[in-house]
Amino acid sequence: MAKKHRPLSPDEPLRHADHPRPVSRREFIRQGFIGGSAMVTGGALLNLFLPQEVQAALSADITSMGSASGCPVGVGGNLKIPFICFDLAGGANLAGSNVLVGGQAGQDDHLDTSGYSKLGIPGNRVPGLVDSSGRGNGDFTDSRLGIKFHSESALLAGIMDKVSPTTAANINGFVIPARSDNDTSNNPHNPMYGIARAGAGGAGAKGSLLTLIGSNATDSGGNSMAPAILINPEIRPTKVSRASDVTGLVDTGDLLGILNQADAVRVMETVARISDAKIGGLNTGLSGSAQSKIQDLLRCGYVKAADIADRFADPQSLNPLADTNIQSIFSATELNNSEFQKTASVMKLVVSTLAGAGTITMGGYDYHTGDRITGELRDIRAGRCIGACLEYAALMGKPLMVYVFSDGSLFSNGTQDNTAVNDGTIQLPGGKGVWTGDNSSTACSFALVYNPGGPATLRNGNHQIGYFRKSGDVETAARTPLGNPIMGANNVTSLVYTLILNYMALHGEQGQFSTVFPEANLGNSTALDELTVFNPIVNSVITSPI
Repeated sequence: MAKKHRPLSPDEPLRHADHPRPVSRREFIRQGFIGGSAMVTGGALLNLFLPQEVQAALSADITSMGSASGCPVGVGGNLKIPFICFDLAGGANLAGSNVLVGGQAGQDDHLDTSGYSKLGIPGNRVPGLVDSSGRGNGDFTDSRLGIKFHSESALLAGIMDKVSPTTAANINGFVIPARSDNDTSNNPHNPMYGIARAGAGGAGAKGSLLTLIGSNATDSGGNSMAPAILINPEIRPTKVSRASDVTGLVDTGDLLGILNQADAVRVMETVARISDAKIGGLNTGLSGSAQSKIQDLLRCGYVKAADIADRFADPQSLNPLADTNIQSIFSATELNNSEFQKTASVMKLVVSTLAGAGTITMGGYDYHTGDRITGELRDIRAGRCIGACLEYAALMGKPLMVYVFSDGSLFSNGTQDNTAVNDGTIQLPGGKGVWTGDNSSTACSFALVYNPGGPATLRNGNHQIGYFRKSGDVETAARTPLGNPIMGANNVTSLVYTLILNYMALHGEQGQFSTVFPEANLGNSTALDELTVFNPIVNSVITSPI
């Protein structure tokens, strides 16, 4: 008799006989030996605040000084749609057993039974069959989020555990079947630098005082790389992963302990004016443009210090753990978990428009452990984090785009794991295919969009960009209905540009894509239109909803 395999908890590391021992930080994260988190460091990062804490406005000359130096202060940022991406490190299953993928006609263009088996779905539970379990649409599909998931999706179960029915009704999404390599950080999956440019004139997502944040100390803020051509060192993501990172960023030292807030602001404004006069005469020996940038950075530091004193007397007022909306989403026990606290910290800053975009890395998604339950439990937790972001956006009355990707994927050999899932309020049946090994050809990415005014509407009637072969593999030579090549199907950088195009389209700015990103190779205007899933939900900014 075969020895019964013990399922691993979501926090246990993955040890694979066919994988070398991890040696790099990314490898440790991918196999779950460490989490995708770290502390925030650096005095220049004192720029994370909540809009509801605004005090009196800064003096006009100080505000003008900040604007002229390229670091405007105050709330709001440029008010693009908040953006959060989830980097599931290791090669998670996303296609089929979670979000549904189909052939050329879309999600309902069903694959062969063998193709679904490769994606972990047994032949008696493929989409289209009668499902009497009471879940979803009665055919092993679930469209409560607009885009279709498998009705037994662990990821969907986690999302629905956190979002209310009202929130779910205002969500829609799309899936992009796209091949990516397994177990490597070299997939340039992370889109955040592009999101920061994704607007008319290159003015993309930017928070009121911070552009990008991420849970990892990398150039992308996550596990996977960002496309090299998009990287802008001036907006390298600030590392945020726990509540103390946020509250620690607005510490004004003893100043507010000695003076009242109004006097402290006057002192910091005076320092900024004196420093401005000195900075104007600074000679760095650099070229004119380089010296000007150094001078602007110095001015920004003093202006932001005054802004901190003006807007925040108590750093604990920024604590995500004390936010009543977050407390209504996560239990106290959950907020003691590093993954949930990391999610709470990032989503608070991004949805509050203090940061333009954020990456949440979750480790341990290389879960081909010869069973199914290990991956199900990890998918449930990722789903709860995704759902929490969407529900928080709903409670804050803000739109939100969530993008989910992983480096590579998995396949099943059809052997079934009969272990049922019982995780808190979530129960799912066993009997699905075990994850046997890595497979870069069964991969996809997907996005969910929450809009307070109602779900985003389809532009071309399809939730899917690209398609799978009936055998359960990405069609790497996929074409649009009019015959235009879908470059993102077999090129991760093009996949990122496809996602950015769709982010711009939510603002009604897709017509600016080729101007802002002339290096992108997605095709002509007709091709771009076919790659665009949704009609706009705002007119350029979130304060102008459609």
